[in-house]
Amino acid sequence: MSNLPGIEKPKLYMLPTIRDRLSFLYLEHCLISRQDGAITVTDARGTVCVPAASLSVLLLGPGTNVSHRAMELIGDAGTSIIWVGEHGVRYYAHGRPLTHSARLLIRQAELVSNVRSRIAVARQMYQLRFPDEDVSDLTMQQLRGREGARVRAIYRRASKQTGVPWHGREYDPDNYAGSDAVNMALSAAHACLYGVLHSVIVALGCSPGLGFVHTGHERSFVYDLADLYKADLSIPIAFETAATKPDDIGAVTRRRMRDAISGGRILEQSVKDIQRLLIGDAKETEEIEVNVLHLWDEKKGLVPNAISYGKEIDEAEGERLADGYGKIIEDKV
Repeated sequence: MSNLPGIEKPKLYMLPTIRDRLSFLYLEHCLISRQDGAITVTDARGTVCVPAASLSVLLLGPGTNVSHRAMELIGDAGTSIIWVGEHGVRYYAHGRPLTHSARLLIRQAELVSNVRSRIAVARQMYQLRFPDEDVSDLTMQQLRGREGARVRAIYRRASKQTGVPWHGREYDPDNYAGSDAVNMALSAAHACLYGVLHSVIVALGCSPGLGFVHTGHERSFVYDLADLYKADLSIPIAFETAATKPDDIGAVTRRRMRDAISGGRILEQSVKDIQRLLIGDAKETEEIEVNVLHLWDEKKGLVPNAISYGKEIDEAEGERLADGYGKIIEDKV
């Protein structure tokens, strides 16, 4: 196998962990290929190389064409790839996770499937937004009311600080340019935040669709997490960008979000928050499990994989069981 063309696939433990990577890269109207351990991006201005393993997520907008070799490298590097609409404000599809472990996914499913544990996690999320208050006895309706009041106050404060008029959150996903400047900036900023957090969730092996506050949507958990960071990240950036009245407000907003996410260590914080919400507090963020496979047992819970079980059954009985299974398959066919 060593004579196969191309560079050797990197070992998972050699890849930068998700919290150490750069934030995201939005691309549109370009050709994406591969040169050794980097992806190449070519448009009318020329070609640049980007180390795939240093990225958290690639946001591919309209007019992007990506080669099979580039996708091979992106997959091996554990970089999430998300196909989005123009300006990055619509989500279409995403790529593979960094981890092969389902530990966090199983825990997420357990917590969201029980009413008491789901409310407990939701309260933890709200507690992060109200650090000086005790929310342990508040209902979801009460929490939603307090959150709504908090967000309205954040918008008013951002408007007052930047001088940008604010008349409420109004936008049409199918008509990005149909709203005012600050709403366009908010859409672009939130989309960047959603993309990065989606990549973190998928990289950790969790489900973007299993939300605790939001529900019913394929990105419910993404929206849950995004609400933890909007007040400190995407909302201020959107208002500050709108105040400068740039010609291309979407592009400028994305660049400012990119710089803020990279410098503010939002990736590391989001990893810690996900693990804290799903498995409890820890002094150090646990390492991502990358290669775990067990067999399930109703009594023992987990048993090792890749072991030949059933040695107590003699060969004749084994042949009978194999023949019986083959007969079942034939009957179904």
